[in-house]
Amino acid sequence: MGKNLVQQARGKGGPRYKAPSFRYAGESKIPPVRKETLSGAILDIIHCSGHSAPLLKIKYDNGESTLLVAPEGMRVGDRVMFGTEAPIENGNITELSKIPEGTLIFHIESTPGDGGKFARSGGSFARILSRTKDKVIIELPSKKQKALHPTCRAVIGTIAGGGRLEQPILKAGRMFFKMRAKNKLWPKTSGGAQNAVDHPFGNKRTSRKSKARPVPHNAPPGRKTGMLRPRRTGRKRGSSIIIKKV
Repeated sequence: MGKNLVQQARGKGGPRYKAPSFRYAGESKIPPVRKETLSGAILDIIHCSGHSAPLLKIKYDNGESTLLVAPEGMRVGDRVMFGTEAPIENGNITELSKIPEGTLIFHIESTPGDGGKFARSGGSFARILSRTKDKVIIELPSKKQKALHPTCRAVIGTIAGGGRLEQPILKAGRMFFKMRAKNKLWPKTSGGAQNAVDHPFGNKRTSRKSKARPVPHNAPPGRKTGMLRPRRTGRKRGSSIIIKKV
């Protein structure tokens, strides 16, 4: 019998789990690739409920305006540079091949020209570990190492808003409005506290975890939750031929 799991309802396009992007200030991206090096001024530092860090509103000398995640230590009126010839200074955007080893960076591109995918949350940063001719090794905030193309771009520095997790929530009302700003599912009810029709771990008047066991291979739709069984166990061995002597 299938279950109506609320975890499986996410991502289906319904309004309950849809991000309220109409409230957001806009998309934060590194500008498209240019041959020349551009300079721009910071017009404003704005708050966006869709981002965990403040955003910079930058106007470049060619008339373009962009939004960028704010580095720590920047203020209105400061100037930033964007291009291959940009100096290694806080807030400037340049290619990974131009950045020295050990430099702190953020808002890093996964492929050249995609606008930035890694290290974008408040207070986070990555680090250049080593460089070769065809790749650059970086250390992500999770301490995982990743090899990227040398022409991928990044922003120099550390993202602002690093102390946001140090402030205690203190009451449920603050967490409610914090989650409501991004339309996150909160509070999260455990499976054992739900009814039997809503979750495979749910049962009658008790929250005992008797059903929290590995899921069978032939479980019906909706039952595949909790500890899933591996597809196979044991070491994979090749076929061997035994020759018996007569």
